[in-house]
Amino acid sequence: MTARAPVRLLLVDDQALFREALATLLGVRDDVVVVGEAGDGEEAVRRAAELAPEVVLMDLRMPVLDGVAATRRLRAEQPDVRVIALTTFDDDEDVFAALRAGAVGYLLKDVSSARLVEAVLTAAAGGSVLEPSVAAKVVARVARLPADEPAGSARRAQPLVVPLSEREVDVLRLLADGRSNREIAGRLHLAEGTVKNHVTNVLGKLGARDRTQAALRARALDLL
Repeated sequence: MTARAPVRLLLVDDQALFREALATLLGVRDDVVVVGEAGDGEEAVRRAAELAPEVVLMDLRMPVLDGVAATRRLRAEQPDVRVIALTTFDDDEDVFAALRAGAVGYLLKDVSSARLVEAVLTAAAGGSVLEPSVAAKVVARVARLPADEPAGSARRAQPLVVPLSEREVDVLRLLADGRSNREIAGRLHLAEGTVKNHVTNVLGKLGARDRTQAALRARALDLL
């Protein structure tokens, strides 16, 4: 099997020292390459058009153009670019504004380097990742959505704030059937480690602590 080319990554943060630290941290990786940096949202949109990154790590509170507005513009102008919000704040306003704008992930700046790299690779592969505290907010928001329509009307699934990818839905269905990671890997022709990452993302998006709870919440949301 041909090895995948390194994920092209753009770093966006108004703190130059933080960008430099991230670039140094990620520079030793073979699976990620930092193709550029930007100090505000306006520059991020411009640099993304020039450099064609696959993933953007986006700070939210920046001058000139904030991260939410920049994410919205990137999603409109370059829909294939995957944006992960990387910020100090996890208040509801920031979280849901970023997700509504099109961010596929939301992490806090105290995230471990291993988790950050995993998130970048997951985003590049079409998945998404949420900080646990953010996942809890998402689940709480879903729980406050209106109840199902009255009997006799068409029943509609309540969407997640960050939807599951097609592959994550495939994994969820097999997980709900009680399949182990090894069995899921065999059925979907994936590496077991890849399945483990998908399961982690599914649990995070559903705000579930384990596989059983994930299956129950998925059924409650008509995802299965």
